Amino acid sequence: MSKIFTSVGNRPVLDVVNIIAGIALVLSPWFLAYATAATPAWHAWIAGAVIALVAAVALFGFQTYKDWAYLAVGLWTVAAPWVIGFAGVAAAMWAHLILGAVVAVMAAASLWLSGNRPLTTA
Repeated sequence: MSKIFTSVGNRPVLDVVNIIAGIALVLSPWFLAYATAATPAWHAWIAGAVIALVAAVALFGFQTYKDWAYLAVGLWTVAAPWVIGFAGVAAAMWAHLILGAVVAVMAAASLWLSGNRPLTTA
């Protein structure tokens, strides 16, 4: 698994997964039937578009801060249901929690492993 994150040739795989996660978040209000709830739907559209846009730009070489951007947007997406106040819309809350966690965990792993840090301390 570490080769996916550390190999320069395999780095676009992470960006493609993030594009898919961003698109899934953009489409989630319709697929999970919360498009009529304005706040979570708008947040899904904006956060998903930002994730997909950062990933698309990173595919073309602007990779200096992309993992930090993924981490920030992913963590915000996880926290948004409670910060903005739409945790009561279960479908929206779970979509934001799962997709934001995927983006944030992949960014954290990429940041950790790209620094040539060991997987274990032993």
